[in-house]
Amino acid sequence: MAELLERPARHAVPILEPDGEVGVAQAGAEVRVLEAVQGTLGRPRVVQVARGMSHFGEHAAGWLAIGAIGALVDRRRRRDWIAATAAVTLAHGASVGVKRVVRRPRPDDPRVQVHVGTPSRLSFPSAHATSTTTAAILYGALLRKPLAAALVPAMALSRMVLGVHYPTDVLAGSALGAAVAVAARRVARKESR
Repeated sequence: MAELLERPARHAVPILEPDGEVGVAQAGAEVRVLEAVQGTLGRPRVVQVARGMSHFGEHAAGWLAIGAIGALVDRRRRRDWIAATAAVTLAHGASVGVKRVVRRPRPDDPRVQVHVGTPSRLSFPSAHATSTTTAAILYGALLRKPLAAALVPAMALSRMVLGVHYPTDVLAGSALGAAVAVAARRVARKESR
């Protein structure tokens, strides 16, 4: 692992820094992390599970379906389930909007294996990490289960195992998803007063 982190990047994807400069060193470090994640976890069975997670989370469809089922089954808290599902939709939309502004390309390095197709070539932030974080926090609260601790790291790692996101993409997606969940909870509390 130490040897992996010391090797210079052969092909670094540029990253725009806040001052407009390109952070090639950061991109090289992120590619090395991706390479290490894939080297450690990229076994056929793990890749297969990660692909399933990718399909489940595409356009937040799996999370929206779970929210709809929750609203149908839990009639007493139907309004809460609908609000949580709307927040997941908002989180997904926000991540797509940020992607279109930032326009960071997905990993493109010979050391990174891509194991799944994507609907766009844009990488930052991970929409899967965003919607998963929002769903895990809000649905977890409704179910009284700590879903975020299990679901968020699993989805974040799956995006790197598949080679479609940099580590900062999934971290930013999770932060955005958490922010949407917190905002949704505040709105719900104000409405319930």
